[in-house]
Amino acid sequence: MGLRFQIAVVDDEQFITDAIEMTLSDEYDIHAFETAEKFFESMETKTPDLVLMDIGLPGMDGIQALEAVRRKNCDIPVIMITAYEDIHMVIHSMKSGAFDFIVKPINPDILDHTIKKAVSSISLIKEVKILQEKYLQENLPCFIGQSRKIENVMDFIRMVAKSPDTPVMILGETGTGKELIARAVHARSPVFQGPFIPVNCSAFPDDLIESELFGYEPGAFSGASRQGKKGVIEEADKGTLFLDEVADLSPAGQAKLLRFLESGEFYKIGGTRKYTVKTRVVSATNKKIDHLVETGKFRKDLYFRLCVVKADIPALNDRKEDIIPLAKHFLNEFNHKFSKSLKGFSKQAEDYLLNHEFTGNARELKNMIERGVLVTCSDTLTLRDLTGMEDQALPENPGPPVIYEEFGEEGIDLPLLLDSIEKKYMSRALSLSNGNESMAARLVNMNHHTFRYRWKRLKLIG
Repeated sequence: MGLRFQIAVVDDEQFITDAIEMTLSDEYDIHAFETAEKFFESMETKTPDLVLMDIGLPGMDGIQALEAVRRKNCDIPVIMITAYEDIHMVIHSMKSGAFDFIVKPINPDILDHTIKKAVSSISLIKEVKILQEKYLQENLPCFIGQSRKIENVMDFIRMVAKSPDTPVMILGETGTGKELIARAVHARSPVFQGPFIPVNCSAFPDDLIESELFGYEPGAFSGASRQGKKGVIEEADKGTLFLDEVADLSPAGQAKLLRFLESGEFYKIGGTRKYTVKTRVVSATNKKIDHLVETGKFRKDLYFRLCVVKADIPALNDRKEDIIPLAKHFLNEFNHKFSKSLKGFSKQAEDYLLNHEFTGNARELKNMIERGVLVTCSDTLTLRDLTGMEDQALPENPGPPVIYEEFGEEGIDLPLLLDSIEKKYMSRALSLSNGNESMAARLVNMNHHTFRYRWKRLKLIG
């Protein structure tokens, strides 16, 4: 037997709540409240699936309570109960977000029919949410993790996606998953059943920008298709248009795109018919867009049109705590792809992943795990599988080197001695790590940038 729907009845008349409970209790769990205030107290710990709300409540009235419910949770259907069919009150409540209304005295058949309609709507909403969550889990591996930064990204997706058409600009390094974020926004939005059309703006030559964006009519120019062509904007109607690498759009392309964004209308090349399209525009770039605007390389008016909401996607190096969960996700993915059953990573392999500088972000990590799973003959991914280095090259607790030097009456050249010691051990670390500076830095207990600076200095002084 499935879970029963929870219905909150908010009415100050006892006989009304008793009658509703008698009618519905065989199929639903009923929770009665005399006032809106008591109902909202209960919502702090338990949220109902559906609310029946009397308009004429003492204290906070039904319309005020309806608006408060909408602010707290826009998905809960609220059915208003009124003592008389006041058309103005009904219109007001429907504009405030009521699902339906019922007039007293309550007809049991009408009540049952209205409740069933609401329950059907709830079921559909829940089914959509389950499908959306499944999509996100299957298609957003770059955002698996436990860091606060990645939680903020997911919160951002949930918040922004509620609007069907607010433009979004996504900023982040190559490989951080900007297109995945765009797809997630689309998947959670009211237009998720519409098309998602990705476009690489850097691939548009100036002479083809207009036809690619807006399409053309049959015979519009020499060599044009007899059937004409839809542009990407028309293809994205009632869905999402994703403009990747939007900062690479030429000045001509920027001007033509701005014209569409200002009106939502366009003409195909060679045509006189005006087309109107409703689509959400999500753009992305790995460039410093603010700097491009300041230097005049990207139109300021277009920037403001595209960047109503901006999201900065964190690099993988800035959320180290997510590396292992993400690596395990990729391990499971490639276990399935290559019909293998690897159980995890060796200690040395995990240490390597945690200390590696992922310049290619999650994309680089994914490629590394795929290569390792493909070539390994073990049931655990080792450092050799990931990099070609042996696990032994990474002692868990290398002790400090003990150096003895004769100290004569004339003393010693300590700076020169320290440089020679440092160069010796840094050179040895590079040898053990096959020239990988990140790994060599870990072997001598330095961060990558310090290691690189010191090694460069030591080479200069011979």
